[in-house]
Amino acid sequence: MRQQGRTKTVEEARYEQLRRMLDDRRQDIQDKLRSIREALPTENADVRDPEEQSVADFVQEIYFALMQMKYETLRRIDDALRRLEVGTYGQCIECEGEISAGRLRALPFAELCRECQEGHERVALDAKEAARGARTAEYLSR
Repeated sequence: MRQQGRTKTVEEARYEQLRRMLDDRRQDIQDKLRSIREALPTENADVRDPEEQSVADFVQEIYFALMQMKYETLRRIDDALRRLEVGTYGQCIECEGEISAGRLRALPFAELCRECQEGHERVALDAKEAARGARTAEYLSR
């Protein structure tokens, strides 16, 4: 009976530590998003030459791309928090194996174990290579 109480305490401590880590990461990203939004150049009515306008457009696109990446990371953190709540955090969503502690420290919102992630990356790389090969074949057949 005593051992069961200790196990529950260890599990509760681990849960709180993981929750705090994910919440801290979430807050950090929200702070960065706020900083990016504040740094966005405001539209002004100044007349710009095409080069100035091009640079301004490019800078704005970079800011929007950064914001999009941060929002995607927030979504992944929210998903990890949901998995933590239901007790599946640290479990690969594909093979249901355990995600290593090192991987979770490096990427706290990891959904896949290293092996499944590598498999996904191989499939994506193969698809890119196939598409590149198809474009090359089409170009050469002209």
